[in-house]
Amino acid sequence: MESIRHFLLSLLPLVAIVIAVSNAWALEPNKDGWYHTGDGVRVKKIAFVNIKVYAIGHETKKLPDAKSKQAMIDLDADKRFNWRMLRDVDVEKIQNALKEAYSLNGYSDGGKIGQFVGAFTHDLKEGATVSIAYDSNAKSTTIHVAGDGSATVAGADFMKATWAIWFGKIDQPDLGDALISKI
Repeated sequence: MESIRHFLLSLLPLVAIVIAVSNAWALEPNKDGWYHTGDGVRVKKIAFVNIKVYAIGHETKKLPDAKSKQAMIDLDADKRFNWRMLRDVDVEKIQNALKEAYSLNGYSDGGKIGQFVGAFTHDLKEGATVSIAYDSNAKSTTIHVAGDGSATVAGADFMKATWAIWFGKIDQPDLGDALISKI
């Protein structure tokens, strides 16, 4: 019994080192308090060609309890996406893509979806930016299309549906993985 106890006590320094190293690799917030959880590029496959549509990054004020896409969808904390268009896209195409993504993820509140996609009133040009932010205190999701429109939609249900576009059912599942790769 004494030898087992001695062996276990001898492991304590090793355990302390492992904990220290894992904490050193833990994601730290930026100076503004936001955790940058990852970046990716949305591609659309047409025939045998992958076309880069936009670069996207994700940030949150609080990390989820688990490193999973579902945990990020469910996280009721301030969080946001930022896009930068890598090509021109017609307004109808971007609106329809978002509507289809909501449908794919089982969300069907047409009024909220219409309000949200209504922020897009003009074609998106290469270099244009889009931000989508959830305010956990107000329980609202705001989209801002630079040089175009904006909309704020109430409800944690809408936030979860919106985050499911990138972290739920998507034709590019590795994009959601990339957006939490730094956690």
